[in-house]
Amino acid sequence: MMLLKIMAGVAAALALVSCAPAAPFHPERFGEDPTLPKDVLLFIKPAWYRHASLDSLAHWFQHFGWDHGFNVDTTDHPEIFNSDDLGRYDVVVFLSTTDLGNALNDDQKASLAEWYRKGHGIVALHAAAVHHQTWDWWARLVGCDFNSDSDRSRARLLVDPEASNHPAVKGHSPDLWIEEEWLCYDRSVSDIPGVKVLLRLDESTYEPVRKKFQGNGGKPMGKDHPAAWCREVDGGRFFYSALGHDVRALSTPFGRQHLLGGLSWVTQATPGRGAPVSSTSPQGALR
Repeated sequence: MMLLKIMAGVAAALALVSCAPAAPFHPERFGEDPTLPKDVLLFIKPAWYRHASLDSLAHWFQHFGWDHGFNVDTTDHPEIFNSDDLGRYDVVVFLSTTDLGNALNDDQKASLAEWYRKGHGIVALHAAAVHHQTWDWWARLVGCDFNSDSDRSRARLLVDPEASNHPAVKGHSPDLWIEEEWLCYDRSVSDIPGVKVLLRLDESTYEPVRKKFQGNGGKPMGKDHPAAWCREVDGGRFFYSALGHDVRALSTPFGRQHLLGGLSWVTQATPGRGAPVSSTSPQGALR
């Protein structure tokens, strides 16, 4: 009976751990690529719409880290956004964290911005660019907000010729066909100083605005429809991709390389690099 009580206590303690480090699935690969992060925090708490696929995406991401030699801690607890806990991570990934400004309190926001400015990296996926006007710093880091989206559609993406050597797209055809639920944004990020657009959608190959939004202010973006971009700004590195509504696009060969390339690129941030966005730019200065 005493043994059963001890075992029950251990099980209960384990259940309370929201961010336990994962044991690598392929230990022989650990450290194989020095450009990749060693420790990644995956945050999956939305404050607005919650995608039904978040749990399966988090599970997939955990195995993705194991397969490529880095640890992934997954949580929906915003309390981890403090200087001590954030200091353990090279990269923070925000996965469809709609309305991030209402998911974190003021102290947690300040801790994230301070950590980022010390030369760390942020990866934002899919709906991490949705409904975030409640936090000025994050809105300006992303550079745009949500307008509408499409049904799941197979669409043609074009690699920006000036970005063809970026690790998130390098080695792939200049045009790709990917099936995903694509987002339309309220503006293009192409004219924001320091932003490098990696992929653009060809709207002639799919219907960019689904029926729900067609009569509700939804607008296609036209020829300049970014789907992935990056920037080195305010001391850190930021990478965004529209992929990640569910696991299907990310688990393709391109999706895996695209995500690995983004993680690798933000991991190489250098403290002090990337001056703050000019206050005269469309998005203002990061603060």
